[in-house]
Amino acid sequence: MNTSYRIIPCYTGDVSGVCSALFELGGMVVIHDPSGCNSTYNTHDETRWYDHDSLIFISGLAEIDAVFGNDDKLIDDTVDAAKNLHPKFITLVNSPIPFLNGTDFEAICRVIESRTGIPTFYIPTNGMHDYVPGAGMALAEIARRFVTAPQAKKANTVNLLGVTPLDFAAEGSADALRRAVEQAGLSVNACWAMGDTLETLAHSGEAAVNLVVSALGLPAAKVLRERFGTPYVIGVPLGGFSGTVLTALRNTMETGENQFPLMERAGSDTSGIFAIGEPVTMGSVLAALNLPGTVLCPLEGCEDLTGGNVIPVVGEEEAETALQDAKVVIADPLYRPIIPNGVKMIELPHEAFSGRCFRKSMKNLFTLDYNALRKEASL
Repeated sequence: MNTSYRIIPCYTGDVSGVCSALFELGGMVVIHDPSGCNSTYNTHDETRWYDHDSLIFISGLAEIDAVFGNDDKLIDDTVDAAKNLHPKFITLVNSPIPFLNGTDFEAICRVIESRTGIPTFYIPTNGMHDYVPGAGMALAEIARRFVTAPQAKKANTVNLLGVTPLDFAAEGSADALRRAVEQAGLSVNACWAMGDTLETLAHSGEAAVNLVVSALGLPAAKVLRERFGTPYVIGVPLGGFSGTVLTALRNTMETGENQFPLMERAGSDTSGIFAIGEPVTMGSVLAALNLPGTVLCPLEGCEDLTGGNVIPVVGEEEAETALQDAKVVIADPLYRPIIPNGVKMIELPHEAFSGRCFRKSMKNLFTLDYNALRKEASL
């Protein structure tokens, strides 16, 4: 029970991670779950519904279908919808009930693809993990299936990997990230996955380097490295840390070696400054503030991003224990109940943690006044 949550909420689930990663790519996502259960994704985890629709459906799993394993209903409904809507691909995602029942999604995908002629694949979610592995698996599958081999690499071009509203919810964040890269004389080849289509992402093999701006972009970066030899840099160009990230991009284009500039700051820290959340963005925030500090990472799928001053914490109790010596905490406001009394808190709402609760006060990480924030964080 020491890994359970009793006061603070848990993070967005893996099913929502898949939906967010694929939202703009023209595919059809079918969540196999009882009717109504996609409202959590629609209302709490996705800001883009206000601007345009996406083909994301719930299967309407009934108890009798679950008990007797009636897969025909899922197959028939998906095929009928696909024939009417003509998606570019079909993705099936799992929820706890069919996961426990052992539904054979791989076989169902083969049946649907044979009946529709549309690429169909399964992302092995189960509703019991957070958004990072879900979105990471989805983007990695796009990288495997749809990115074509390039005739040649384009000089000074960058793919942005791991851009979704779950980590970059503030309006204008994706555009600000593009501008930060382009103002350095580089060209954005594709943004995974906000503001670009599947057809644009299909040319990602042409980029000279990939920039991983959140943990959910790392699996796709590894696939693109394996398939096309594209090196990657991990970090977000924020404030004073922007120059470090952009220099790393240029060096990586020349050397072909992956770079993780945040690890240069790694090491044990006793400052009492903590940032909680997704390790790439929160680590970059600390770097932009030019402050020592420790990042507490409560998310799954971040094993390659922890170490040094990035510490994994599993569950509320571990996080609470880690914060006992805190003096300043930078985190979503809903972390306040487990922060010791008297500790200064700097609130940075995180869509994947508090959903729409603080959407009106969501901060754009690229336009923050880091000098003012540094003064606020000063002990």
